[in-house]
Amino acid sequence: MQVRDYQETEPVLPAVSDVYTGTGSSTHENFVPFVDGSDLPIAQGKGVRECIAHPIEKYVAFRKLLPSYKAFVSNLDGVQIPTTIQEALKVPTWKKAMEDEIWVLESNGTWTLTELPYGKKLVGCKWIFTVKYKADGSIERFKAKLVAKGFTQSYGIDYQETFAPIYKLNTVWVLLSLAVNQDWPLHQLDVKNAFLNGDLEEEVCMTVPPSLENSTNSRMVCKLKKSLYGLKQSPRAWFNRFAKAVIANGYSQCQADHTLFLKYSPEDKIAILIVYVDDIILIENNAGELIELKKLLAAEFEIKDLGALRYFLGMEVA
Repeated sequence: MQVRDYQETEPVLPAVSDVYTGTGSSTHENFVPFVDGSDLPIAQGKGVRECIAHPIEKYVAFRKLLPSYKAFVSNLDGVQIPTTIQEALKVPTWKKAMEDEIWVLESNGTWTLTELPYGKKLVGCKWIFTVKYKADGSIERFKAKLVAKGFTQSYGIDYQETFAPIYKLNTVWVLLSLAVNQDWPLHQLDVKNAFLNGDLEEEVCMTVPPSLENSTNSRMVCKLKKSLYGLKQSPRAWFNRFAKAVIANGYSQCQADHTLFLKYSPEDKIAILIVYVDDIILIENNAGELIELKKLLAAEFEIKDLGALRYFLGMEVA
C-alpha cells in the first residue's frame, strides 16, 4: 500500500460563469457571472436603487399648486439671506432687523455688561437671519435672531436640568373633540419672543454680540439674567415662568399632561389652556374668564391674539 501525504485543500468554488440562478430550463441560461462583493462598502454593494413605479413628479408638481401657493413658492428665493454679519450690515432692512432685536433684548433686561468672573467659561453667540412671508408670497418682515451657542455649555457649570414638558397628542384630540361636542369656542394666542421671558437659575456669561462690540466693552461680557434662544435650559426656563404665571391666577396643572391647565368657577364654568412652546390654545364656556386670562397674559408677556383657532400643530381647524 502506498501512503500519500494528506493536504487540506480549499473547497472548489464554481467558476465565474458556473453559478446557478435557479430559473430557466437551459443549462446555459441558468448560470450568471458571480462577483464576490464581500470586500465592498455596503452602500456601494447595494448600488443605485430606482423607484420608477411611482415617480414623485406625478404627485408633487408646481403646476398642481393653487395660485396663492405658486406665488408663495416663487418668492422664496427672491430675497438673498445674509450668511455673515458683515453682509447683513450692508443692507438697511437687515440692519434695522438687528437693531430691533437688540432693542427687545435690552428692554427685556436679558443681560448686564460686566467683567468675566474668574474661572468662568464664555458661551458664544451668533446672528441668524430669516424672512417671514405672508400667504400670498409677499414679505411680512425680516427677522434677525441673536442665538447663543449652546453647544459650548458645560453640564453642571452653566446649565443643569434641560427637560421641558411637551403636549401629548391624545390630549389635543380629546380637547378638540370636547370643544366640538360641547360647541365651545377655541381661541389661539401667540407669545412673542417666548424664550426671552425665562429666568435663569445658573450663572451664564456670553460674549458681547458682534454688532455691539466697540472699544469701551472690548473686555466686557454679557452676564445673562434671562434665557436666550440657543441655551440648553431655555425651554425649561420659559415653561417654568409661564406655569408660575398661570397657576398664580387660579389654574391647576394637570398631572397627566403638564402642558394642560384648568380652572373651575363657582358657576360650574370651566376654562382649559394648553401650551406648546409659544402657542397657547384656550377652550372655555366662560367668556368672562377668557377676557381676564388674556389681560393676565398680556401683563406678563407680549401676547398676540390670533382670534379663533385656525391652525395648530400642522392641523387646520375648520
